[in-house]
Parts: sequence; C-alpha cells; structure tokens
Amino acid sequence: MWVVIAVVAIAVVAIILSTTLNTGTSIDFATFKTYVDNYGRVADVSYSDGKVVADDSGNVTVYVLDEDGNYVLEDGVKTTTTVSAKEVIYSVSVDNYNFTGYSVYGTTYTSTGPSMYSYNDLVDSWIDYGITISYEDPNSGSYWSSILSVLMIVVVCVIFWLIIRSAAGGGTKGNSFARSKARISTNIKVRFTDVAGAEEEKLELAEVVEFLKQPKKFSDLGARIPKGVLLVGPPGTGKTLFAKAVAGEAGVPFFSVSGSDFVEMYVGVGASRVRDLFDMAKKNQPCIIFIDEIDAVGRQRGAGLGGGNDEREQTLNQILVQMDGFESNEGVIVMAATNRSDILDPALMRPGRFDRQIFVNLPDVKGREQILKVHSRNKPLAPDVNFKTIARITSGFSGADLANLLNEAAILAARANKKFIGNIELYEGVNKVLMGPQKKSHVITESDKRITAYHEAGHAIVARMSKHCDPVQEVSIIPRGNAAGYTMTRPDSDDSHVSREKLKDFICMALGGRVAEELVIKDITTGASNDLERVTEIAKKMVTEWGMSDKLGLVTYGSNSQTVFLGKDMETHNAYSEQTAKIIDEEMHSIVDDAHARATGYLTEKRSVLDNMARVLIERETIYTEEVDMLMEGKSYTEVIAFMDEQDSAHMENPFKRYGE
Repeated sequence: MWVVIAVVAIAVVAIILSTTLNTGTSIDFATFKTYVDNYGRVADVSYSDGKVVADDSGNVTVYVLDEDGNYVLEDGVKTTTTVSAKEVIYSVSVDNYNFTGYSVYGTTYTSTGPSMYSYNDLVDSWIDYGITISYEDPNSGSYWSSILSVLMIVVVCVIFWLIIRSAAGGGTKGNSFARSKARISTNIKVRFTDVAGAEEEKLELAEVVEFLKQPKKFSDLGARIPKGVLLVGPPGTGKTLFAKAVAGEAGVPFFSVSGSDFVEMYVGVGASRVRDLFDMAKKNQPCIIFIDEIDAVGRQRGAGLGGGNDEREQTLNQILVQMDGFESNEGVIVMAATNRSDILDPALMRPGRFDRQIFVNLPDVKGREQILKVHSRNKPLAPDVNFKTIARITSGFSGADLANLLNEAAILAARANKKFIGNIELYEGVNKVLMGPQKKSHVITESDKRITAYHEAGHAIVARMSKHCDPVQEVSIIPRGNAAGYTMTRPDSDDSHVSREKLKDFICMALGGRVAEELVIKDITTGASNDLERVTEIAKKMVTEWGMSDKLGLVTYGSNSQTVFLGKDMETHNAYSEQTAKIIDEEMHSIVDDAHARATGYLTEKRSVLDNMARVLIERETIYTEEVDMLMEGKSYTEVIAFMDEQDSAHMENPFKRYGE
C-alpha cells in the first residue's frame, strides 16, 4: 500500500512540475504586434505538409502586401520576395481552428485564441473590448520536460524492482508464513512493585535480572547464565506479569509469543518460525523470549498420532536445538509459562534448557491483601474498607480473580451512582466472582422456593454440627448462575493439607441438602446433582489416590485410562484387578453411606431448627452468620426476624460486620 502511494505521489509531482516548466514564455498582443511590424507585412507563405518550405539558404518565398493589406501586383502578377525563415509569418489549420504561428527571432509563438492574426477591424474590435490576446512559446522548457520524463521512468523502475525483490524474498519463506509472529517490546513499564503476593518468586527472578544487567559479575566466578526459566502455576496467578516485570526491571527487549503461534497449516512452518525468532533475538541480545502456554508445542513426544502431531514435534525439536544445541545463544534468556508442566517433554525440562522452574502458587491471606492494594491504586475507596477482611473471605482466589472482584465492585458502585467503592460493592463482588450475578427477577414458584429453602438450610445445619467443617458465612435462596441457592462457607485460615475427617465432614455437609428433602418433602429432586458429583469425586480420590481406605491400604490406583496421551497407550485398561475394583466401589459406598447416615441424624435432631431456618429464608431470602448462630441456639422464627429488622441498617452500611469486623 505504501509503495503504491509513493508511486502515485511521485507521478503527480512530476506531472505538476512538467506542466509548470513547460508553460511557455508569454507575451501580450501589443508586444507581438511590434515584433511583426518591424519586419513588414506578409500575406501568404509557401508551405507543404504543414511545414514552411525554405531554400538552401534558409529563405522562404512570401507574397508582399501593401499598407492597406492588399497584394502588390506587377503586370497583374502577385509580387513575391524572400524572407528569412526566422522572420516568417505563417498560418496552419488544426482541428478546424485557425491557430496562427509567428516566428520572431527564431522563436515560434502560438496564439491561445482561435483567431488568425491580421490587421483587420475584427482584431482591433477585440482589443477595444478589452479582450486579451497572448502568444506562448511552446519550445520553452522542452529540456526540463525531457529530463523529468527520464527521471520519472527511472524512479518507477527502481520502485518496481524493489517490489519484485520484496515479493521474491517473501516467496523464499513461503510468503512470510515462516516468519515469527513474536511481538517485540522495548519500553516495558511493569516492575516488580506491580506484582504482589509472591515474594519468593520475586527473589528467584531478581537473580535473572542481575544476570542480564551484570553478566560479568557472574561469569568471573564461573557461573553460567540460565538458558531458560519456566513459570508453572494455576491460571490467573500472574505468570505473564512476572515475565513482563523481569524485562521491565532489566530494561532489555522483550519478545512475546504464544505457543500456538508456531502452529500453522503448512508443514515445516513451526520450526522455521522458531529459527526466525531466535535469529531476531540474537540481533537484539541481551533480551528475553517469552513463550506463553508452551504446552501447545512442548508436549511429550511420541504421544500423538498423525501428521499434525509430527509437525508439532518438529517445532519442539527446533526449540530444543535453539535453547541448547551447537549454536550459542549467550544473552538470550527464554521464559515460558504453563499450567500443565506434567505433560511437557522431559528434554525440555532438563538443565541447560529450562534451568529453573518457578512455581507461582495461589496467594495466601497476606498475598491477597497486597494484590488487592495493588489493583485498587486507581480506584476511590470508602474509608471503612478493610482489605484484611476481604483477603480472609477470598480464600482460593487467584490474582486475576481479585482484580476481577475489584472491577465488579467498581461497576456496581458506578451503577448505583456512588463516588466511592464501599463494603457493600466489595461483598457483592466476591459473590459475583464465585457464583455469578443474582437473579432476583427470576420467577420462582412457592414450591421451588420451599424446596430450595429446606435444601440450603440442610447444608447449613449439617455444616454447623460437623466439627471439621468451615464456618457458615451466608445462606441464600436467591439464584446465582446455575444454582437455585447456595450455602457459603469460608475457612479461617489457608490450610495446605486436608485431613480425612475434614473430607468426611465435607461429604456429610454436601449431602445435607438431599437429606433435608428426604425428611421434609418425603421425596428427592434434581437439585442435589452438583452435590452428588462432588461427593462422588471426593470419595473416589480418598480411596484410589489419597490412601484413606483401611481395606485397600497405602496404595494409589489412579485413573482408569489415560486421556492426555492417547497414543502413548492405545489400550484402555485398569491398573488393578476386578476384585480390587469391587473393593473400591464398596469403600466409596461405605464413605458416602456413613456421611448420609450422620447427616440424617443431625437433621432429625435439629428438625425444629430446620423448619425455622427455612421459614426465615423464605421470608428474607438471605441470612448470615449471626442469624445461623441464633437459630442453632434455639431462637424462634419471630426472634430472628426481629433481630434482622434491627440489624438491617447496620448490615447494609457494613456487611463485613457479619464476619466479626
């Protein structure tokens, strides 16, 4: 596009210059008349084929006119004389218009008007009326015209030669398909201060920055700069942000590319793009190459079928060679991110390629508080906002979840025409991120409302009576997402390990909703489908993976089939006998049946509490920790409603008071 614009611009400029320079020397009628009068009047000129006929001496035979413009006759014959061709006056006809050419001092002047020069009344009348008659010299500027024409041809030829050369260069690489799609950034503003909640990871990456800034400091001691750094962690934990921070701190070029950018429909393109990427990096070293989602091309070799996977393996082979092969890539550090490090090829993970593997985990309470402060820098917050409380009730949130929480809270505050983000918006933002927005306008029948109220009350009561369950924070029958209602529990601390008793209590709590339906409605509904899925999954892992079965002992049986690498094992088979499979089923049923029996016992004992809690939920739709505690202590329905009426205003101003704040 730019080449075409350049060609057009050059052509337009050349035409304008040519037209300007070719505008002949112009003289007015009076001056031209003086020129002619100085050399007499001539009537006709002998010419042939539009050209004046001159003799060998350069003279032209003309007919002589008298002062009145009549032919001079001698014996009835027109008198002739010879005039130099430089002084001749002649007339020719072109396209039925009479253009008269006059040669004075060797320069031919052409009239701009369709008139024939003569001394007659018509021309005089034109002058009297103020009509301007001018004569132009077409020979003036002819040399400029020739030079510009030649230059224009040369410029156009050069441009087309460049276009052809560029097309030929692209064709040698498959019409640029083989070129890397990496995006280069040289002025990254992200710093380590913009990344919160991962202090240990910062320390690991700070050494990489030192390697890039002061390589001699390490080479003098015989230390080798790491070839690659692999960032591993769940989605949303800030792996890409860490890579940007390293490049920003080091002040080096940053080449970013996705693993899927190497994959193309043409065979061999992926490997060629890898070569092109590293060639660009070598020209800009020291620099950082960041490959996001490297598992797209770095999966274990020999585990696929068909040509598509063969192409992927060629790409992986080229990455392996470029990272640690015969060629030296000093000053080029490769960083990659993935949340599936278990499926990467072992050759990619060995020292010399990805020397360091940094695990970016979900943030803890302190980390979540720091992340919330980072993401709230440009947001106006109410004075009573306490990030410690929000951090405590957001256990399991990633950095991306926390950023989304604050964004949702800001949207809610703007929707309510508020100038500050308060606790109400933050609390609703937590629930919105976890379960989606409330569906208050959804029409619910009284029957469904009653079933949902008893179902959620069953969860809450069993959770309160189970020793190892997390505290109940909120119970609601307002639909959110796909759920008709929800019972929210929040841990007091971030425990890395989960005990067998806690898992059993969780299964018991999950079955509390189904048990409440059985006791009250005397029937079962589809509302417990998600609960049963989670119960089955946990019971299966307790038996087959976590060694929590007394009959099976400390043996892991794992999964029945491999779903990640189909080609690695084409046969689907169990890693245990049919007898063991039977025992696994029996143990799973035993765990679930025991939890079901305990839940039935709890709700039978607290049947009055179940009824009161369901009534409160039907009327108020949502209750919190304080109301749950009152109901469990035996308070009546009327007492709880009266308490809620008194506390509504306080709770609306600061909903975190329900969390002990």
